[in-house]
Amino acid sequence: MKKVETDLPGVFLIEPEPVRDERGFFARTWCRSLFSDWGLESDFSQCSLSFNSLKGTVRGMHFQQEPFAEVKLVRCTQGAIVDVAIDLRPGSPTQFQSIIVELSAENRRALYIPNGFAHGFQTLTPNTEVSYQISGAYVASAALGCRFDDPAVQIAWPLPVAMISERDSNWPDLLT
Repeated sequence: MKKVETDLPGVFLIEPEPVRDERGFFARTWCRSLFSDWGLESDFSQCSLSFNSLKGTVRGMHFQQEPFAEVKLVRCTQGAIVDVAIDLRPGSPTQFQSIIVELSAENRRALYIPNGFAHGFQTLTPNTEVSYQISGAYVASAALGCRFDDPAVQIAWPLPVAMISERDSNWPDLLT
């Protein structure tokens, strides 16, 4: 695996490095000791799946407030998504900036999202599955979000929104 820096400090792409032979390939997608050596969260306590039938589905933008903030390692295992992280860290020089990366079953990349970021994605294909490794348990009372179309962030979603939950479409703007 290799860790690739992004424009947002603390957010990384994790790319597998396949070892190929006549059968295909083998690649690590996560390694506790390597993540620890990199200074990244290496104690994930929950794994979750999201399945999305429609192309253009948006989920997000979600985060948990302290002391329940979560680190996420997000990978698309079927289909393709654009994955988005928004820096919400108070005092950060990149506060309210976002990063958008394509994750797909084909490119096999993952996005490492540290504490202090909102997270969401849009499906680029129908029947898309997204896998999450999460550092902490979900705490409903700490779950918050911001609007997917918040003018303070101006996320350039590549497709019209085909489906979004009522809750996700009603999160407040960040600066209200």
